[in-house]
Amino acid sequence: MNNDHIRIYAAIAAIPRGRVASYGAIATRAGLPGRARLVGRLLGETPDGMVLPWYRVLRASGQIALPLGSRGFREQCRLLRAEGIEVRNGRVLLSRFGLDGDLDYALWGLPGEQL
Repeated sequence: MNNDHIRIYAAIAAIPRGRVASYGAIATRAGLPGRARLVGRLLGETPDGMVLPWYRVLRASGQIALPLGSRGFREQCRLLRAEGIEVRNGRVLLSRFGLDGDLDYALWGLPGEQL
């Protein structure tokens, strides 16, 4: 495991409960902008015994990357919902639940939403 890998794993571990981040956001926070695919690869190669909140990492669109209806997809939905994260049609609103969405959501809400 090299230093880049350690920084990526640390960025994933730092995602707080009730929040999500995209693969790209994790790469950027690890100081590796543009390395979203590396984040995905490392999630699939997590060393035995390393516990990470893998389920908090999503595509840039907020979509769950696992195949729709698969066991992993259902598990990810369950884990996210257990933390109070709304999942609709396999998607999470990053503007509401993303690491950087708090301020925008608090100020502006979502289009058409009553605050």
